[in-house]
Amino acid sequence: MGVSRLDVLYRRLLLTKLFIQGWGKPEDLKRIFEFRKIIGDRERCKDLVPNDYPVYIDKTEDQVDCQIHDGFFISPLEPMVPGILPPEAVKARFQLIVPKKWQRNRPVCIHLAGTGDHFFWRRRTLMARPMIKETGMASVLLENPYYGYRKPKDQLRSSLKNVSDLFVMGGALILESMVLLHWLEREGFWPLGMTGISMGGYMASLAVTNWPKPIPLIPCLSWSTASSVFTTGVLSKAVNWRELEKQYAINSVYEEEIIQLLEYCGADSFKMGQDLVKNSPGCWDTMESILGLNEADNASAGPYSRAGGDTEAQQRLLIGGGPVRCPSGSRLDQLLSSMNSSGRSLDTLPRHFQANNILHDKNANSVKGCRPSLQRESLSFMKGVMDECTHMANFSDKLGQDGGGEYFTDKVPVDPSLIIVVQAKEDAYVPRTGVLSLQDIWPGCEVRYLNGGHISAYLFKQNLFRQAIYDAFDRFLQKYSNLQ
Repeated sequence: MGVSRLDVLYRRLLLTKLFIQGWGKPEDLKRIFEFRKIIGDRERCKDLVPNDYPVYIDKTEDQVDCQIHDGFFISPLEPMVPGILPPEAVKARFQLIVPKKWQRNRPVCIHLAGTGDHFFWRRRTLMARPMIKETGMASVLLENPYYGYRKPKDQLRSSLKNVSDLFVMGGALILESMVLLHWLEREGFWPLGMTGISMGGYMASLAVTNWPKPIPLIPCLSWSTASSVFTTGVLSKAVNWRELEKQYAINSVYEEEIIQLLEYCGADSFKMGQDLVKNSPGCWDTMESILGLNEADNASAGPYSRAGGDTEAQQRLLIGGGPVRCPSGSRLDQLLSSMNSSGRSLDTLPRHFQANNILHDKNANSVKGCRPSLQRESLSFMKGVMDECTHMANFSDKLGQDGGGEYFTDKVPVDPSLIIVVQAKEDAYVPRTGVLSLQDIWPGCEVRYLNGGHISAYLFKQNLFRQAIYDAFDRFLQKYSNLQ
């Protein structure tokens, strides 16, 4: 299946850059990864947020078709990982939108925001109010950290400054969703469910994996991990690769310490490629492609610096290819020669080469081994940290394979049959190639595919998102009507 031209064109029209300040403080990344181990375990996570966690309503507004309640609470992430949230994001804000008259029960769906969805008006207009009109279902709209009222003063629009900001956002939303679910239960609302579009779908999925009860989940235009979004999707063009590569090259802590904290090692893990290389006498089978990516000398373009974009070779370098020969006098020699003639310093190459003094030999043919380029290392590191904090298998206990080669997880959302995933067939923002399917991770969930890409689905298929929500809630009522 190809990718949507509209997705590609839309991304080209946007000038915003992501992660302009780099990876984030190494100390923050370490704290986040350690905390991820806690919230990745449902048994440990369920006791982090008390059932009576304080929530406040500070404004109520009557509309023609509904009531809108504005509320807030202090994010539980702040006392658990002090100082990790920017001051503006410590207070979590939300809106509860309820019908004037309930039809049956008091169902509520929590909507988490997608990329660029600041404040509440977009979700309120496109999802919450139509849901009240169509089925009488209420909605809670939680504002993401780093967005709207919770946006740091020095952040430009939706451009997260650091890679670590995305992980902080995810950790906060997992805990804040638990606060809201507990509060809604106390207030007598039932049944409860969660949804989100694009990034909101990822965040809703992470939150539900930690809820200890059956709950409808409807992630729209999201998949099993965000790593492909920032390494092979069209959003990879917006990543400030030049700064990321520079920081990775200068600060050895990323390679020597932080990588050791990464635990995810599923079938699509970047660690599999690392292990393959360690046990191989030759070098990387994709060296030709890797060197080719550097020919334009445009690190900020990331994995799309050559025409053609998401090639098979680029996909293989992300999931780990096998070894082949690296003959002397090949493209590596040409690269060294061209660098010397152009005046580029050999210090710009990965420090692995410098540490082994293999590039300081005047005779380039004396090079005995091959290591990946700095660009590849940064790309692999990005995949690794993204998988660590966003891969659904990392929040479903350990992913393994049984004797028949089938994937299984020891802990998945309590009832995967209540999960309806809505995906676009030609989504260029959320590539599915080379990553595990949600159906492998959550056996029993349903995946519905829409024609078109990410942007067209968001603009024209909101009614299908809402229908999936209604269907998931209906399944819940059929199976668990006795739980009220």
